[in-house]
Amino acid sequence: MKPSISLLQLYPRDMNIYGDWGNTLVLMKRLEWYGYHVELHSYNPGDSWPDTIDIIVGGGGQDSGQDKIQQDLLRIGPRIIALADEGVPMLMICGLYQLFGKFFLTRDGQEIKGIGLFDIETYGGSERLIGNIVTHSEEFGDIIGYENHSGQTRLGASVEPFGTVVRGAGNNGRDHTEGARYRNVIGTYLHGSLLPKNPAVADWLIEKAATRAHGEFVGHAIDDRIAVKARDIAMKRPR
Repeated sequence: MKPSISLLQLYPRDMNIYGDWGNTLVLMKRLEWYGYHVELHSYNPGDSWPDTIDIIVGGGGQDSGQDKIQQDLLRIGPRIIALADEGVPMLMICGLYQLFGKFFLTRDGQEIKGIGLFDIETYGGSERLIGNIVTHSEEFGDIIGYENHSGQTRLGASVEPFGTVVRGAGNNGRDHTEGARYRNVIGTYLHGSLLPKNPAVADWLIEKAATRAHGEFVGHAIDDRIAVKARDIAMKRPR
């Protein structure tokens, strides 16, 4: 019998733009290649919460989408923070990255409260930060994606960035940071979707989930030639 991994997609109905569903597909397929049975769950406002969760992924959305899920997210926020403190790996993109912070203050002055898992604040800017982006981290190497956001995110003292900007804008276009990390939780503005071109990040999430759920992760080589080619092409594309 194959070991099982429970994968939860958070708010796919309202927070799933710019190809973020691809992150779920990559995790499902790579888990299958590694010999795991995947239990896929979706959670939208009002849904029941799964008994077991090993990985959580969430995507981006318009300001209206963030507003729709705000109250429900605040309600389940303590449960998400508890899972994060227990070591559950999570990947939050763009809008949900912002709402895993303290708040998102829109250009119109509307405050959309976040759950405060990340020590970050986001402010609506007058300029959209759009284009291909390359960042770098010691753990993952070069991280490649596409950013499209007007929110300007500032990191607090108790959070570290996901990566350092090599080319692009990142969190705010000024301090060369991109995204945020807390324990096994990653928040980032990188769409694309992110994981097809960054299998090292996908495998990190899988390793953390499998080790926590089953005590170990036994991996093997996967043919990532297509992903490598996609990375090479993306890195050469203009901003």
